[in-house]
This record gives sequence, C-alpha cells and structure tokens, in this order.
Amino acid sequence: MIEPTTLARPYARAAFEHARAAGDLAAWQAALSELAAITAEPKVAAAMRDPNQTAAQRAATLSGLAGDAVPSAVANLLAIMADNGRLSLLPEVAMLFDQLKQAVESTVAVHVTSAYPLSDAETQQLAETMQEKLARSITLTSETDPSLLGGALIRADDLVIDGSVRGRLNKLAGTLTQ
Repeated sequence: MIEPTTLARPYARAAFEHARAAGDLAAWQAALSELAAITAEPKVAAAMRDPNQTAAQRAATLSGLAGDAVPSAVANLLAIMADNGRLSLLPEVAMLFDQLKQAVESTVAVHVTSAYPLSDAETQQLAETMQEKLARSITLTSETDPSLLGGALIRADDLVIDGSVRGRLNKLAGTLTQ
C-alpha cells in the first residue's frame, strides 16, 4: 500500500508552486492548516467518507466549514482532490506544504515539550540557542507535558533532543535490563 505522504506529495507540490507564483504562500498555508484541522474532526472525516455525497458536495462542505479561510484557488484544489478521492490526505498536504515553505524561507519549525510551562526568558534563550545550532531561522512552538517529570523534549525536522527526566529514566532502564 502506498504511504499517504507519497500520495499527498504531488498535491502539496502543485499547491506550493501555484501559491509561490501567486505570491500567496501565507494565505495558502493558513487555508491548508485550517482544512487539515477540520478534516481531523471525527464527524467531518465520517462525512467525507459518506457514499451518498458527490465529490463536489464533499469539497463544498469543506469549503463551507472553513469559511473565508479558503481562497478560490484552494477551493479548486479541494475539488480536484475530491474528484480523485483524496480529501483524507489534507493533513499530509498541509504538512508537506509547510515543509516546502520552510525550505524556501530557510526556516525550521522547532517544537518543545516541557514538563512545566517555560518562562518568556527561557523561551527566548531556547530559541536563540536552537537558531545558532541549526544555523537557520526558527519558529518555536511549545506545549507542556507533566509526564516528562522534568526537562524538555525538543524536535526540529529529523533532530530530536530528549533532555527529559522520563527519557533519562527510560535509557537507564534499558541499560539495566541488558
């Protein structure tokens, strides 16, 4: 079976090239992110699989749910994806579009999961350190997960830095069981 990312890649690339030519990358990124979030909802996902709806109705439903967030060119992409039975790939298309946009802008998304909320100073210091380490501009997002016990887990592209207490305990447990 073909991976969803592989199926989504041509749609993402075509959308990206069109958006870049039109100078509208930000609007496309916002629209695709909104549509990906909408299709992630279980009720919407079920409606998109309803055999009683035509492809045009599915695309129109998604456009309607997103409201003003969907420019006409994005609505055209939805219609094409609906005709090909690929609306379920919208989260992958949005992710790949973001990656293409970041590559062109020489930015990288850094996601930090910490055991406690980071202060503004900690966030700023972490952003500066990661920008130096990656030698690229970054966009930093963060979330809190108390199950980490302490420390943080940092993800940027393929790089994962696990400085969490939970990660250290898991590593220690693995060493002890060998």
